[in-house]
Amino acid sequence: MLIRYKKAFEKIAMGLLSFMPNEKDIKKLTETIQSYENNDNWVLYLWKKNDEYVGIVGLVTDNDSATIQHVSVIPSYRGEGVAKEMLQEVAELGQYENVRATDETREFVQKCIQCNDEKADEC
Repeated sequence: MLIRYKKAFEKIAMGLLSFMPNEKDIKKLTETIQSYENNDNWVLYLWKKNDEYVGIVGLVTDNDSATIQHVSVIPSYRGEGVAKEMLQEVAELGQYENVRATDETREFVQKCIQCNDEKADEC
């Protein structure tokens, strides 16, 4: 289930974002979280499964479009289709006519969109 980011989730969100290749540095992570907190067009969602936060997806929005800037799943839940579920639910929010990826997230997002149940281990 997607849950909109709140300041109370800051440490959880930073931990989930730290799995992104370009978000390893604490200074960069702090800047990223501050961008989600301070910019109205930056939207961050956490994914909750079995009472645990296991994934995160961050968007930059522009009117009816959203660009997936961050998408990450904790290692113990990888291969279970969590990323695919998160991306599907973002698309089903109905807020965004177009959902696209950045250069950094494109390959992963495309892989998840193309995944079917037989290839869930890739997402």
